[in-house]
Amino acid sequence: MNIVVLIKQVPGTDNVKMDPKTGTMIRTGKDNIINPLDENALEEALRLKRSLKNVTVTVVSMGPESAMKAIKEAIAMGADGGILLSGRAFAGSDTIATARVLSSAIRKLWPVDLILCGERATDGETGQTGAMVAAMLDIPVQTYVQKLEVGDGIITVERLVEGGFERVQVKIPALVTVVKGINQPGFPTLAGKLRAKEVQVPVWGPEDVGLVPDEIGLKGSPTRVVKIFSPKLSRDTIMYRHDNTGRAISELINFLGAREIIV
Repeated sequence: MNIVVLIKQVPGTDNVKMDPKTGTMIRTGKDNIINPLDENALEEALRLKRSLKNVTVTVVSMGPESAMKAIKEAIAMGADGGILLSGRAFAGSDTIATARVLSSAIRKLWPVDLILCGERATDGETGQTGAMVAAMLDIPVQTYVQKLEVGDGIITVERLVEGGFERVQVKIPALVTVVKGINQPGFPTLAGKLRAKEVQVPVWGPEDVGLVPDEIGLKGSPTRVVKIFSPKLSRDTIMYRHDNTGRAISELINFLGAREIIV
């Protein structure tokens, strides 16, 4: 069974920087980490590898050269290998262009039985890329998955829905996006770190996945950021102090009544 895990490197701090000209995130920070939900996806792939026979786990990440660190960390945790999709032409890709690159890379790795990724990334918070990859590959997709079982040519999932969960069976190949509650991610081992140093991770550019500049990066992204700004909060604060006269309570009641919060 061949499993591909899509991982993304995201800022590990609140100090997120944006390019005001392109409206894209600057991803050269030193504090980048693997997107937490992608760690859950990786752990689920490794769980299947431990419980089933003949399972190969490959991680795929799109980003700058610094994203190699995330791939090496995934290999140290137990993945068999990885692919880094990197190049200046990829810069500025929106979710559509990103999904186009990822799906093209997965086609090159075909046959693939199962694709796992986090339900969303903590930087963009769109939750779109996984489903788009499945659509471009023309395979089933199940989102918000909190439990996954693999059978003979099928997978059975429990996916969170409003008010509970639903249990669904789909044929493989399929793509699954997972939520945090599916498992508890593990940690790299010393043996894993030593192995990760030896594993050669290929770096693929646009030509390696059969894409042209007009399909990727800013040119291939229909999404446009019109304006970037930091919201400013300005509030007038009125302090009502209790002084045993009842004045503070009367003032508060009048204030709430004037705004029709109470009647």
